[in-house]
Amino acid sequence: MSCVALIIAGGVGARMGQDIPKQFINVQDRPVIIYTLEAFQKHPGIDGITVVCVDGWHDILRAYAKQFGITKLESIVSGGANGQSSIRNGLYDIASRHSEDDDIVLIHDAIRPMVSQDIISDNIRVCREKGNAIAALPCTAAMLVTEDQISSDTQVPRDNLKVAQTPQAFFVNEIVGVHKEALEKGITNSVASCTLYVELGRTLYLAQGSEKNIKLTTSEDIEIFKALLNAHKESWMH
Repeated sequence: MSCVALIIAGGVGARMGQDIPKQFINVQDRPVIIYTLEAFQKHPGIDGITVVCVDGWHDILRAYAKQFGITKLESIVSGGANGQSSIRNGLYDIASRHSEDDDIVLIHDAIRPMVSQDIISDNIRVCREKGNAIAALPCTAAMLVTEDQISSDTQVPRDNLKVAQTPQAFFVNEIVGVHKEALEKGITNSVASCTLYVELGRTLYLAQGSEKNIKLTTSEDIEIFKALLNAHKESWMH
């Protein structure tokens, strides 16, 4: 009964305006991806880590993992043409080592470095109880529908909406089967694991998320991340 993390770090970060992938941007003396890996490294419920990494950065990631003591790193695999294929590559690699029916995988974005121990724990708990788990938040914003991207005359009631985050937890054998079924049905570019499940008519179960569990997509997100890190440092001093 193992529980492993699959960290998706296959993107190049074009929207960040940087010459290096955003998961390797250095923030306060360490790359973003190391903050993410450290969260899973120190969680007692995580037995191993696999990273789907952009080509050309595998050796650099191994060096960082050694430098920062990421001893749970089991393997690094190449990404695919899109997010769905990158996740599939990682899952197939994990399934070669973790194929018991009760083995769980937590799929997480490398660029969500503020994932907390509580979020990881709740993901594991809900998955074991319900069969899967999606970190999620209530939707607190007004939601508008637009067809032309410049105007709107329709709103979506937010009371029943949730904002999905990662990690997203599944039993390894089941999600591998889901990806194979998706390929058979011609579904090749689903946005996330949770959307893939919905497209195939499966039920999802919600777990704890957090406003602090931000995804670093733009340069402004990096500034927010730095502020959150500084806030943590201040709390350690008291």
